[in-house]
Amino acid sequence: MKVGPPNVAIAMAILLLCNMNGVLGIRFVIDREECFSHYVQYEGDAVHASFVVISVTDSTWHLTQEGLDLTVRGPNGDQIREFRDKTSEKFDFVAHTKGPYRFCFTNKSPYREKIDFDVHSNHFSTFEQHAQDGESCLN
Repeated sequence: MKVGPPNVAIAMAILLLCNMNGVLGIRFVIDREECFSHYVQYEGDAVHASFVVISVTDSTWHLTQEGLDLTVRGPNGDQIREFRDKTSEKFDFVAHTKGPYRFCFTNKSPYREKIDFDVHSNHFSTFEQHAQDGESCLN
């Protein structure tokens, strides 16, 4: 069987669809508080998240960089991570319980902020850790 560009594209699409875990990427405007949930399918998944304040929407006189607060809570309501007064952050954590993880942003500034937020989970965290340590995960 000859493998041509159409077959390669189909194979790549199947691989991407099979490997996709939940991914959330959103751009939103925050006035006071906004919360988002991300469902983690498996215990032990690695969760990767980042956010950045990309613009101020209400005023050209806004000169402070006060930042936002972000609280991450697990499916049982337990606090996983907390950030204060940040204009950007990138972080990872291991989900010890499957279920919905809640990301709540709080804007203490009197100005509305536009935020770019991304989160995804990866079921292959063990393999990635072994690869980083130079170990074989097939042992």
